[in-house]
Amino acid sequence: MSNIILEIKNLQLSYGTECAFSNTNLSIEKNKITSIIGPSGCGKSSLLQSINRMTELNHEVSISGDIFFNKQSVFDTRIDLRKLRKKIGIVFQEPTPLPLSIATNIELPLKEHGFDNIKERMESALKAVGLWNEVKNKLKSPAGKLSGGQKQRLCIARTIALEPEVILMDEPCSSLDPKSTEIIEELITELRNDYTIVIVTHNLSQAKRISDKTAVFWFDDRACSGSIIESSDTDYIFNHSQNEIVKDYISGLKG
Repeated sequence: MSNIILEIKNLQLSYGTECAFSNTNLSIEKNKITSIIGPSGCGKSSLLQSINRMTELNHEVSISGDIFFNKQSVFDTRIDLRKLRKKIGIVFQEPTPLPLSIATNIELPLKEHGFDNIKERMESALKAVGLWNEVKNKLKSPAGKLSGGQKQRLCIARTIALEPEVILMDEPCSSLDPKSTEIIEELITELRNDYTIVIVTHNLSQAKRISDKTAVFWFDDRACSGSIIESSDTDYIFNHSQNEIVKDYISGLKG
């Protein structure tokens, strides 16, 4: 399919002798929000971070299978990891602003990647996440003084300033209050117009609200690892799935 931007094929990842997930396959469509749901310990975050090879920062990691980004393997020896992680950005569970000013949080990575018009790009990114009017008069203030929701939006702004194609989000609302969560969810749905978004979430209601596609991770006791047991349109997963495990998980009987 021409609208597939990411293709995960027979992926397996281990930390030392412990297998995090195995036999994992998933197609990600361009300009869609794909939620990855499932109980803790199935390998969801590890899968997410393997897409732009962040997992390899752990030297005990071993991985097999393949991930194709725009039809090129991310494991191709010709891949420039710096450029890959620019094109496939990631936003973590805990907001991770640099211990610098609000402006520098965005300007620094822009400079490192050789962008011009730094000030204009910084302003544009802050406007895109609805943060500009809240911080435009205190850009030199420490980013650490922002609220939790503002910090997360700053991290998203820092990501989109680099003009990625894909944004990975690992539980981006789990540490936020309900109001901040609502703001981030609205932002995510707006970003879908320009970016492909893959989000790991334990919040089933959130997945149902914001995602176009949903993939369900589950832990296989026999294989001692997790894998995706079903992926489809979100409406199908939540309302029409014939998979008994998925039905029990969605209804709260499992997980």
